[in-house]
Amino acid sequence: MADNIARVFADAIAPDPARPLLTWYDDATGERTELSGATLANWVAKTANLLVDEAGAAPGDPVGVLLPPHWQTAAVLLGCWSAKTTVVDRPTPVDVLFTAVDRVGEAARWPAGERYALALDPFALPMRQVPPGCADFVGAVRGHGDHFTPYPSGGEADAALLARAQARAAELGLRAGDRLLVDVTRHPDPVDWLLAPLTAGASVVACAHPDPTRQAHRATTERTTHTLPLP
Repeated sequence: MADNIARVFADAIAPDPARPLLTWYDDATGERTELSGATLANWVAKTANLLVDEAGAAPGDPVGVLLPPHWQTAAVLLGCWSAKTTVVDRPTPVDVLFTAVDRVGEAARWPAGERYALALDPFALPMRQVPPGCADFVGAVRGHGDHFTPYPSGGEADAALLARAQARAAELGLRAGDRLLVDVTRHPDPVDWLLAPLTAGASVVACAHPDPTRQAHRATTERTTHTLPLP
């Protein structure tokens, strides 16, 4: 059984790094962003380098992630797992904290070292006004290297997360080359919208606040093969 998320991610994009791996929609804003495996890997490497070189994170260090499903969240999570840090989503002392700008007040209750805020802009533009006490993630991450060599072994939570993801992929019947349509508003767990497709070698079309009248057309135009059932 796989026990290293970084290796699973690398294996998922290796057959064709240029193919769409993560397509992101938000029907509330009209956003559509498509990332190839190579593009997402670039963001992941930059995030891992930011953690190690700028924030001084070491394997096993706790990193808080207060982010909704989003393509930038995928980069943050995979960057954390590549750097072998431990992702936490409940208030506890952490060495690094990534927070959405609309959760900065909540984030203030977390004891944290470095803090990075994400506006989750559709075009990944830097923030015009950065919340006090935080650095702008987009502005900070762009200056870091495009390549990162993950650790040989996975983090302490990798095996359990991947076991859940593989079980979910098997439940959905996902195979390499498949394309999964997910309503992330109903399925915010990254095991569902990120790790399960990766373990199967599938790609994902992730939709926030989906308009039900658009979903059938979207499934056709995006050539999805599977839809995550409602909970």
